[in-house]
Amino acid sequence: MAPKQQLEKAAWQWAEGVRPEEVQQEHIELAYRVRLGPCRRDARRRNCRGNPNCLVGLGEHVWLGEIDENSFHNIDDPNSERRCKNTFVGLTNLGATCYVNTLLQVWFHNLELRQALYLCHSPRKETGIGEGIEEDAEFEPQSICEHLQYLFALLQSSNRRYIDPSGFVKALGLDTGQQQDAQEFSKLFMSLLEDTLSKQNNPDVQNIIQKQFCGQYAYVTVCSQCGRESKLLSRFYELELNIQGHKQLTDCIDEFLKEEKLEGDNRYFCDECQDKQNATRKIKLLSLPRTLNLQLLRFVFDRQTGHKKKLNSYISFPEVLDLTTYLERKDIGCIYELSAVLIHRGVSAYSGHYIAHVRDDRTGDWYKFNDEEIEKMEGKKLQLGIEEDLAEPSKSQARKPKCVKGVHCSRNAYMLVYRRKVEECKEKEMSVQLPSHLQKMVERDNKKFEEWCMEMAEMRKQSVDKGKAKHEEVQELFNMLPAKEGEFYEFLPVDWLRKWLDDSAATKPIDNSHHLCAHNRLIPDKICEVKRISQRAADIFYARYGGGPRLDASALCRDCVMEKCRILRLKNQLNEDYKIISNLTRITLQSHEGYWVGKASLRSWRQLALDQLDGKEDDPDRTDGKSNGEGPNNLHAKGDDEIIGEKEESEDLNFNEDLVCPHGDLCTSETERRLVSDETWYRLKAYFPKSPEFIHYHMPCVQCQMLEKEGEENETLSKMMANEQKSALLCLFQDKNRPLLIKWPEETDVLYVVSQFFVEEWKKFIRKPTKCSPVSSVGNNALLCPHGGLMFTAESMTKEDSKHVALIWPNEWEIIHKLFVVDNTIKVIRLMKTGEAGIVQFEYSTSPGLCGECREGLLCQQQRDLREYTQATIYIRKVVESIKVMKEGAPELNLSGSEAEEDREEGKVEGEKDPDFNQSNGAKRRKLTHPCIGSGSSTYYKQGIRRSTRHRVRGEKELIVSANQTLKELKIQIMHAFSVAPFDQNLSLDGRMLTDDSATLGSLGVIPESVILLKADEPIADYTAMDDIMQVCMPEEGFKGTGLLGH
Repeated sequence: MAPKQQLEKAAWQWAEGVRPEEVQQEHIELAYRVRLGPCRRDARRRNCRGNPNCLVGLGEHVWLGEIDENSFHNIDDPNSERRCKNTFVGLTNLGATCYVNTLLQVWFHNLELRQALYLCHSPRKETGIGEGIEEDAEFEPQSICEHLQYLFALLQSSNRRYIDPSGFVKALGLDTGQQQDAQEFSKLFMSLLEDTLSKQNNPDVQNIIQKQFCGQYAYVTVCSQCGRESKLLSRFYELELNIQGHKQLTDCIDEFLKEEKLEGDNRYFCDECQDKQNATRKIKLLSLPRTLNLQLLRFVFDRQTGHKKKLNSYISFPEVLDLTTYLERKDIGCIYELSAVLIHRGVSAYSGHYIAHVRDDRTGDWYKFNDEEIEKMEGKKLQLGIEEDLAEPSKSQARKPKCVKGVHCSRNAYMLVYRRKVEECKEKEMSVQLPSHLQKMVERDNKKFEEWCMEMAEMRKQSVDKGKAKHEEVQELFNMLPAKEGEFYEFLPVDWLRKWLDDSAATKPIDNSHHLCAHNRLIPDKICEVKRISQRAADIFYARYGGGPRLDASALCRDCVMEKCRILRLKNQLNEDYKIISNLTRITLQSHEGYWVGKASLRSWRQLALDQLDGKEDDPDRTDGKSNGEGPNNLHAKGDDEIIGEKEESEDLNFNEDLVCPHGDLCTSETERRLVSDETWYRLKAYFPKSPEFIHYHMPCVQCQMLEKEGEENETLSKMMANEQKSALLCLFQDKNRPLLIKWPEETDVLYVVSQFFVEEWKKFIRKPTKCSPVSSVGNNALLCPHGGLMFTAESMTKEDSKHVALIWPNEWEIIHKLFVVDNTIKVIRLMKTGEAGIVQFEYSTSPGLCGECREGLLCQQQRDLREYTQATIYIRKVVESIKVMKEGAPELNLSGSEAEEDREEGKVEGEKDPDFNQSNGAKRRKLTHPCIGSGSSTYYKQGIRRSTRHRVRGEKELIVSANQTLKELKIQIMHAFSVAPFDQNLSLDGRMLTDDSATLGSLGVIPESVILLKADEPIADYTAMDDIMQVCMPEEGFKGTGLLGH
């Protein structure tokens, strides 16, 4: 038994031998556990909930020892956010903007670019804003160029350890939650910046992008026939190098410049020969820029998957790159030194993290820029380190090759930045000065930062001072808390004491109201929620924190103790009574003695009594001294679900109310009740004094007897009516010998029409006349429009509308006319005409006639519904030509399926743990009504849950789709249902191949109930490719809609 239960049992053990009226003061103190001994701190760590004198484990250990001042607050040292001396400033990652941060750091370290950007003239300066602004005016960047200026100024002179680039990112209109292609961002932004700076008057600013990054090469084509050479000059801002199949950077450059043969269909038209000739073409480097950007094409398009993938192969690159031999003019020295390496960590092209390694040209030190974190490399050497050890794509990944001194290897580098050595010497002596307006903006931001640091330091100081004061208070009061023997005491909530010792929030006033009984004293069962402390300590608490009401020794409630004593004694008596009543109910009684008791009540009376007693014990504050069962809600306070064998309809009833009829009298059914002896009833009555009482001679309810008799008569009449109608319309009921418009019966020229809904409802009544209501009206009004015209043609009744109407023989119509109310007579008439050549022709007409306007509207609505459906069901049927089991690679990517998988699927019970059946209630039946059709028509054609009657064939699954859904989205659904990747899916509908992924299902002619055939290509066991596909469920938007494209 748990300690709390042991203490509870010991506190009330005296109640077994003491009657409620004999309760004394000592019994009350035992019930409130006043005399329990306190626990020692050195002997126990956890608090005893059942002991009000235990003051251990409330959180006091935090305060009673030596305390570190830092524990008094949760505010970090503001100086940790301060930029250290001779270090650079980081950039905050706004979600997925690490690719922007890396390129910004690289561009910032280009001193010539930074200086030119600072000199960029703002059009707003002419209006008095900029360098000529007033002292108090605040210049706020607006254009993209101004945001970049301000960002570079903060990176240069901010006191912060890292800054927030959200203004710059917002000006570009980038989505901070979407990671984009860093190489594409670099190209687009350089183009945007060049266009902006080209409008400046200062030539140093106007041409900075061309001077720094622009080189020139020529496409040289030589005719093999005449030897004529043609050149096509082109500028470049970076060289895009293919790395697939290469191990060294120089090999990539050689491939970029290699000679290409133009032969066959790719022959070159020579102006000299005036004919297509074989030729050679290659690229010749004419001039190289000061800063050479080499884009390593790690992210390539995979034709097999239809998506991008990352090449994780190692490429070695030197710290010093001599490109003299690659230039057309060999006499020009062209030696570059590595300036930056941009890294993409991760195996997928659609996720990962970007960081940059950049060399400070002034000092030669290398730094790693990882968003907010900046790390200086040791020994002025580039150290790629851990970036090359993350995210192994597979065990077969090639090991990192050994590199000689001055050469580095990387499988994650996607961009290399080289600086011409002559330019580096200039930059070491170059000093970049901030313009005055940028300097003021930086100073203003630094001032805000310093104010924030001071505010945080002051908050830390206040928290420390408050903590020290609380420390002294706890040490002063905690030793004063225990109430000694013979000393005045009070009770305080244990939760309040814990919060007082916790100090994570302001201490609130003491609230004892939740622990008061109906007599405004302490509830005995709430003793586990309070602690007994000395009155001296309580006086200090109430003086400092206030609250109430105060609970001293006079708060021990004698009435509640007496009531619980009575309940406990009654509980003990309950077990004995249960045995006696069980024995008494086994004795067979005569019909002229005893009392009626509901069988469900008799089975569950003990549980009901226990629930009633527990309810009174749990809520003594609601007790008013009355006997059990007098409250209206006491009998079913709790535990209804635990009553064994009790009927559902009587779960919420009190004792013996299950034999009470709706009229408040004894129910007529003797199967629901039984007679018990007088002794049994009196013992039960002691627990349920207000329960309904029916002596053995009490007659059942007269009204219920009359209603039962009427019900029996009605059932007899319904059965007779059903039999008569079935005999009169037997062929209609059995669906035999039915007239068909396709093959018109010769014996008649007129057929009658009723709603198929009427026939189905009538058949339900015939089958179950006692449970279903009889059909009174034919309801043909549902087949007519508001103008009184028919909605269907004679021809459509034989085809698409045949499921809505039923044809009736003339003799059947006469019977229907007698048995039911006919609101409208609808008939199909055959007319025979003889043509000129003596040929007999038949024409069919309806009465009433067709309403052309409403019929046309109905057809339009039906066609529209087929093209504008939502939550409709279609079927995907997998066609397997040759079943192959994929034994190697990735078993979970078994894209072609297997025999075993389909057999397992067949073995499932429909709808049980099958995701294909776990859809949102299936598809909806489309409306057949037109807006002009009245409410009467919608009675039979309203929308409802689709109940498909078609049987699925092997390898077929249901999917819920909408008309505006694209084919690509459908392929994603199919991928989850069949484990077939989208690029391996060949879909066809009615012999047509579905190939346009961007087209909607409605435009492709996919309608509800369509069956689409799926043929799967051979799988490709590539974990990385599948990971990319799972992440790219929607078409790539790229930088569409951003400032990079002029939007």
